Amino acid sequence: MHTRTAPAKINLFLHITGRRANGYHEIESLFVFTEQGDRLTVEPSSSGQDSFAIKGPFADKLIAMGGGNEENLAFKALQSMRPYALHQPAVCLTLFKALPVAAGIGGGSADAAATLLLLNDYWQTGLDSETLHSMALDLGADVPACLSQSPQWVSGIGERLEPVIIKYQPYILLVNPLVSTETPLVFQAYKESSVSFDDVYTSKDGVLNSLADLSISTENALEEAACAITGEIRHVLKALKSLKGASLVRMSGSGATCFALFDDERALIKAQKRLQSSHPQWWTQADKIITGDIL
Repeated sequence: MHTRTAPAKINLFLHITGRRANGYHEIESLFVFTEQGDRLTVEPSSSGQDSFAIKGPFADKLIAMGGGNEENLAFKALQSMRPYALHQPAVCLTLFKALPVAAGIGGGSADAAATLLLLNDYWQTGLDSETLHSMALDLGADVPACLSQSPQWVSGIGERLEPVIIKYQPYILLVNPLVSTETPLVFQAYKESSVSFDDVYTSKDGVLNSLADLSISTENALEEAACAITGEIRHVLKALKSLKGASLVRMSGSGATCFALFDDERALIKAQKRLQSSHPQWWTQADKIITGDIL
């Protein structure tokens, strides 16, 4: 059995810089990834055919929301890898779904990327980074960024990626109120709010080198729209801001997962315990951001 983690993808900031004629919004964002996440395993199939299974605390919800075999990006990644391994034995791919579903942390995209990497290793297909990137892009706009599992400056509609180094290594607390947000509805609410588009950065140095600059000069442009749709997000943000040691509090992606950054691990653990006590119905994950390229 071979295993690979599919970490959560976090938008440390998310700016909307324009909208194309086809309706797609252009973005600018800083993606980072956590050490923990979903888990993909692959082993020989007893049936003689490739198969896919979903387990874990969020398996039922994922299946109920249409994330079953044919619709799941991890399964689609398996199917896209098969032509490169026609003479390799059938496998059983299992997704252990530990991250909330439709949560703004790239779960499906990360699962797909992890599957590509896992099968490339398991089947020893030897596909290079360029080929894997092309396959990932066919699966979804966020999948290529999830291949590296390291900080990425993202622009365009999510297809332009620039590996970057961040000078801070904060611990991170993820919190989800266990309510799903539909990304199209959030973007529609953002559009209807008629807010101005964000300016494109001419220099990234400040945001990459200083957590204070990241906090002051950036935002999640979708936060207000998501809060208008899912009021519970405001409660999560307020609770996170009350935590001792939290240096940055923000929503990730289109929600509903929010996060707080910490420089100190002890403060992180204390903050998680406090939230678990005051809001036991919320999902939390105490983690750390990956800073190195592991592809």
